Amino acid sequence: MKKVTGIGGVFFKSNDPKSMNEWYVKNLGLPVGQYGTTFEWRHADDPSKEGSTSWCTFANDTKYFDPSTKPFMINYRVENLVELLEELKMENVNIVDEIAEYDYGKFVHILDPEGNIIELWEPREE
Repeated sequence: MKKVTGIGGVFFKSNDPKSMNEWYVKNLGLPVGQYGTTFEWRHADDPSKEGSTSWCTFANDTKYFDPSTKPFMINYRVENLVELLEELKMENVNIVDEIAEYDYGKFVHILDPEGNIIELWEPREE
């Protein structure tokens, strides 16, 4: 089974997300909005399929990265979240929450051995 298929997003804490976003707009030209920015691309093995990678700043006091105390979170795209979660359970991986489903896909959070929060995302068919 193919597990991670790519990076779905990069998220990090900031003292002042609004100013940080403005810096990225001014200096690096990122088209940042209220929820960061989304980079759109096509799958290398099937250019008819589109994909995206998100980038977003969060306030330092966000609880979204809990229980991790780290200032960042990586989101990995996966093909079959339910199957992968079963494999991770068998490997005694620390699973933080239950699968949540939204219009744009399924999500679950896990911790790596050093306590880094990892968000796994199975996008809806694109």
